[in-house]
Amino acid sequence: MKQRILFVCLGNICRSPAADGILRQMVERRGLTESVEVDSAGTYAGHTGELPDSRMRNAAYARGYVLTHRARQVREEDFERFDMLVAMDDSNYHNLFRLAPSPEAREKIFRMSEFFTAHADWSHVPDPYYEGHEGFELVLDMLEEGCAEILRRCVEE
Repeated sequence: MKQRILFVCLGNICRSPAADGILRQMVERRGLTESVEVDSAGTYAGHTGELPDSRMRNAAYARGYVLTHRARQVREEDFERFDMLVAMDDSNYHNLFRLAPSPEAREKIFRMSEFFTAHADWSHVPDPYYEGHEGFELVLDMLEEGCAEILRRCVEE
């Protein structure tokens, strides 16, 4: 059965499109495109249609990821389409919980921090938008770790 994962942050221009690009590449490298589908969205619609932030694209590109996703807002049908909606922080987790159309839909919502091992002391993925280069690097480290664990769990199921 195909696993469908939606990453969610606020504007869908930094964290969630980076997670989307990272997991997408992991899936492609392992030949699992028939088994795992990946997308991302934001709880805020203000950046709809935009590419990811150029600083995130540059930092991701330096690690071999090309981020081409166009920002979009979370839609009600996402709760039906996806098996997992993975929020980058508590604010977006609670926003997703509020938007969920049913108790069953709420069961599909996770925090990215639930998939950390080395960064287990972090409860969220910090928003690098107002940070320097180091902030983007930290976020990419966290997302690589979390995405690897998500993929491991998807493959085990």
